[in-house]
Amino acid sequence: MPAIIKSVRGFTPEFGANCFFADNAVIVGEVRMGDSCTVWFNAVVRGDVHSITIGNNTNIQDCAVIHCTYQKAKTVIGSNVSIAHHAIVHGCTVHDNVLIGMGAIVMDGAEIGEHSVIAAGAVVLPGTKVEPGSIYAGMPAKKVKDIGDEMREVIERTARNYPMYATWFKNEEGKSNP
Repeated sequence: MPAIIKSVRGFTPEFGANCFFADNAVIVGEVRMGDSCTVWFNAVVRGDVHSITIGNNTNIQDCAVIHCTYQKAKTVIGSNVSIAHHAIVHGCTVHDNVLIGMGAIVMDGAEIGEHSVIAAGAVVLPGTKVEPGSIYAGMPAKKVKDIGDEMREVIERTARNYPMYATWFKNEEGKSNP
């Protein structure tokens, strides 16, 4: 079974080169995705009520949800971003080189600065501005520290590994997605 890719309200998802979509990933509506992006099992990228723009080499892991708010809040996600399992990214801006941890929630109007980490389970409230180069954790999410070289490497390695993981599935299937 291929990924579910659907047009909604006259908008058809657009993808760059070398993207991978797991069999039951859902990508619908006004979605523009760059090169080498991956959308994993049970993840949903739903651009039905507003636009979703995603840069290059971004991975949206299993059961993550990317959405927006009707006529109010679009979603913009940069390049080299990792959105971990069960995360929700909704109507916000995520700059380049960011890691959003497992189960984290980023709400409308939030802005996640580049080279930042949103810790697993964190809740970034509407309108929150996450400082570049920082780690935010908790409910509500607050800055806990600046990232160091080790965490910067984790962000880079995670973004780099997901296109590699996708090749394992492409090789098994003998095909790739658009």
